[in-house]
Amino acid sequence: MAVYTEVSDEALRGYLGEYDLGELVAFRGIAEGVENSNFSLRTTTGDFVLTLYEKRVDPAELPWFLGLMDHLVQGGLACPAPVRARDGQALRALAGRPAAICSFLPGVWPRRVRPEHLAPLGEALARLHLAGADFPPTRANALGPAGWAPLLERCRADGDAVQPGLIGLLDGALAAILAAWPAGLPRGHIHADLFPDNVFFLGPAADPHVSGIIDFYFACTDLLAYDLAVCLNAWCFEPDYSFNVTRARAMLRAYAAVRPLGAAERDALPVLCQGAALRFLLTRLFDWVNTPPGAMVTRKDPLEYLRKLRFFLSADSAEAVGG
Repeated sequence: MAVYTEVSDEALRGYLGEYDLGELVAFRGIAEGVENSNFSLRTTTGDFVLTLYEKRVDPAELPWFLGLMDHLVQGGLACPAPVRARDGQALRALAGRPAAICSFLPGVWPRRVRPEHLAPLGEALARLHLAGADFPPTRANALGPAGWAPLLERCRADGDAVQPGLIGLLDGALAAILAAWPAGLPRGHIHADLFPDNVFFLGPAADPHVSGIIDFYFACTDLLAYDLAVCLNAWCFEPDYSFNVTRARAMLRAYAAVRPLGAAERDALPVLCQGAALRFLLTRLFDWVNTPPGAMVTRKDPLEYLRKLRFFLSADSAEAVGG
């Protein structure tokens, strides 16, 4: 479910009246996504995506997200381009919510990840990092290492109901990960949530290419290699939770061909992967224990990331995770 705020025809036409996008042709909600209300929008000038930003997004940060996306498009990355109204503003109010129109990107996200997806993914992520290098504003990673302990505390009372002993295990994992967390690695703007449903592909099955990267609303300024760790978590496990090192190597080789990885970044991959697994475990656990029955948010299983965390905690070298 990804339409939390309904938009009336009258309100939409009034909103579009501020833009030079022609007449409304079609408008429908998009079912995918969990954070915001998304709509497919067709006018006489083309196809677009309208997003209404819901309460989980801080309105004060929206200019940073939209500015980064605009900058990345100017740098040649295939990502949504914010559309500006006649007054030059990309962010306006609709149905009581901050809202923006962005360009539509062709392609489909992979419901089943195949080995052929990994090299294009790695290349696209490296190009994202390079394209963002000269965007001056920064945004702290609210879900980075400094945020994990407070998040765990908010799960402490009910976490063991999900699995007995879970909180104690996470306490130990968090302490070990923070003690080993690397300092001094290259930093920049990262996507921080590059799951398969945020990457569009086109082309033949044997040779797909990335046609678009979407959903930048967890983007932030952090370790560039941490973005790789997120992808290793999200793209490189089989349905039985076994780690596919062949996929990992393909992604990392393609990334390094565009933006070479330093030795320290490679060496840090296991702990960065541990941190990424812990981050997604904690946010899923928080939603699991704090989402009331009947809420429109679909809860995701936190134990999926417990299995991944256990694998990465056992990884004793960069080679074990594809480095």
